[in-house]
Amino acid sequence: MSHVLIVEDESHLAGLERDYLLNAGFEVTVIHRGDEALVWLQDNTPTLVVLDLMLPGADGLDICRAIRRSGDVPIIMTTAKVEEVDRLIGLELGADDYMCKPFSLRELVARVKAVLRRFEALQKPQTTDSGALTLQAESATVRFGEQQVELTMVEVNLLNLLMTHPRQIFSRDQIIDRIYDDRRVVSDRTIDSHIKKLRKKLLNLNAEHDYIHSVYGAGYRFQPVLE
Repeated sequence: MSHVLIVEDESHLAGLERDYLLNAGFEVTVIHRGDEALVWLQDNTPTLVVLDLMLPGADGLDICRAIRRSGDVPIIMTTAKVEEVDRLIGLELGADDYMCKPFSLRELVARVKAVLRRFEALQKPQTTDSGALTLQAESATVRFGEQQVELTMVEVNLLNLLMTHPRQIFSRDQIIDRIYDDRRVVSDRTIDSHIKKLRKKLLNLNAEHDYIHSVYGAGYRFQPVLE
């Protein structure tokens, strides 16, 4: 049974989230303080975390950073803040989805299921090769020769999309539609930020070739090494 951790300081909302997820067949743990969640996570590994941004003790971004340092547990961030910068920060830190309050509890359950489906698909053996560059989705890594770097789930989906369609130009809108279930949580700036980080990781692996090319006014494409 999938185990969802809810970190939410609004007791009434946390209780409703718990009840809906329990009714959907999930095991649920609820914690109301960020510092207590950090302690709990030292000894427990949930299947997914529903994480509020503003928390007493430690905020959601601190918890997101801590989770990403130790693993790739899927995270859905929730917040009453709707400014784009907050969405960008949350997603750049490795959140897999983002919901702005107030939200439908049925939609929360649907988002949890959708994120877990994507995560479980990445756990299945899946390898994409392009010359000496190899994307290993099940371990969220990309390898060049004897070297490898770790990727976030978003970076895995992004690189897989580009690598499986070499030289094809994808606009930012097309990328958003392909790798996110809900385009409301991302913007062009978010995609640009993910591309920038991904390119840096790939250049660290192979400084002699820039795999991801920016096409002015159009988008991005993957350029394999010419053989």
